[in-house]
Amino acid sequence: MQVDQYSYIRGPLVTEKSTAGKDNLNQVVFVVDLRANKIQIKQAVEKIFKVKVLKVRTQRVAGKVRRMGRTSGERPDWKKAFVTLRAGDRIEFFEGV
Repeated sequence: MQVDQYSYIRGPLVTEKSTAGKDNLNQVVFVVDLRANKIQIKQAVEKIFKVKVLKVRTQRVAGKVRRMGRTSGERPDWKKAFVTLRAGDRIEFFEGV
């Protein structure tokens, strides 16, 4: 089954820690599909953003149990990928800010 490259990457994860990694380590963080592996993530980032990826690290995040009154539910599990880029490459999410 052929899957589109855009379906692996859900979007950027902009936090204080990811911003520090972007400035210091030339690293960006994405929320990715749970089934995507490191090779698929690397190929998708290189194709979509036209950059060279050196390393990909992934982390699965378990969904938290939340309550609304008497009923309890669970947020879904998700996965994030730390993508290290080549020295000259950059990905800008918020240009001009």
